[in-house]
Amino acid sequence: MLQRVVVIGAGAAGLCAARHILSRPNSFALPVVFELTDNVGGTWCYDERVGTYDNGHPIHSSMYRDLKTNLPKEVMMFPDFPFDPELDSFLPHQEVQRYLDRYCHSHNIWPHIRFNTVVERVTPVVETTEGDKVRTTWEVTSSDSSGCQKTETFDGVFVCSGHYSDPHIPDIPGIKNFKGKVLHSHSYKYAEPFSGQSVVVLGAKASGLDISFELAKVGAQVTLGHRQPCFTIPLPPGIQQSTSVAAVEEDGSLRFEDGSVSTADVLLFCTGYNFKYPFLDAAQLGLEIRNHWMSPLYRYMVPPAFPSLFFIGITKLICPFPHFHCQVQFALAVLDGSVPLPSAAQMEEEVRRELQEKLDSGVKQSHLLNIQRDQWGYCQMLARAAGFPLLPPVVQSLYTEVWRQRRIHPQRYRMTNYKLTSDTQWEAINK
Repeated sequence: MLQRVVVIGAGAAGLCAARHILSRPNSFALPVVFELTDNVGGTWCYDERVGTYDNGHPIHSSMYRDLKTNLPKEVMMFPDFPFDPELDSFLPHQEVQRYLDRYCHSHNIWPHIRFNTVVERVTPVVETTEGDKVRTTWEVTSSDSSGCQKTETFDGVFVCSGHYSDPHIPDIPGIKNFKGKVLHSHSYKYAEPFSGQSVVVLGAKASGLDISFELAKVGAQVTLGHRQPCFTIPLPPGIQQSTSVAAVEEDGSLRFEDGSVSTADVLLFCTGYNFKYPFLDAAQLGLEIRNHWMSPLYRYMVPPAFPSLFFIGITKLICPFPHFHCQVQFALAVLDGSVPLPSAAQMEEEVRRELQEKLDSGVKQSHLLNIQRDQWGYCQMLARAAGFPLLPPVVQSLYTEVWRQRRIHPQRYRMTNYKLTSDTQWEAINK
């Protein structure tokens, strides 16, 4: 009997899941893909609205108008679906959206997506079958744009709803005293409204740096507050570095961790996102979900107690589309029985041991899902276990080079184009 699989979210991970389910008609029924919005693309689907959709649900996308990719298309692509070779390596978000739309149509995913549909609940139903075997199915309750609710049963669940939509705002003592505007990068759309204003940007990862550069270009005075070592590269005029904000004083001024005090018109948090799955009962699944962390997940995907539920793409500092490509194929191999999993107790113990090793080596708990250097070995392990082709070595090689260039030339690294000349070689082409 064919297994029925539900996919939650029609962003890049969800489309990848649907594409590979459709490619296995002897094992799986046609997928059902639930999508909150009226389009594919997930976070790549730019929306100038802030706050909520017409249906009252929070705006999902965290895209801003002038964002360009920080990875070249040559490594960003799904390995079996290249971007248009005529495009530059670093793309405006509209081109990624077009790419995902083309991927969707090319693999005939569109008919299987239920747009403007909210997943309300995903509940495991555990049954004991002959021979005391335990079988889990999933009751999924959804509601469409008319408010009509429907509950259906599935054999497997792919959670592909992303983790860039629920803003994480750290607790800053006295924040209510701040007299200016407070917002998170999730609600930032473009720089012009901030022209001539003093803006404290908290967080200096990818979005914090990029948004600071945008603000400086329109004449904002930017203070980039962060806890990393100071950047030694020259920053544009209009950007100064500082420590992070420790508190807001009673008069509304900002006190930084080095003791200095300053005023600002805007406090802009570029402090990441929380994991949020309102349709799941984490305790029932044996999961602990915190702001930047969730556990235990075997192979960063599977709750040990429920090995037919898969979280795709929750790891951070990765090459996303190739990563989804590997995780999805491994997950389907688990579902069709070609990759047997250890017992729940063994999986849980393995996860506990791996996390403890990371903590013992000095990794903060909030960074336990950052797997940048380990992602290549991880993807190789998934490919070998499930018997699909390894990612070509050129992906790792070019990814590593671009990260190096980003640290040296954060404003200029996107000015280079790249070309893959083989599975192991690439060449740089200056514009």
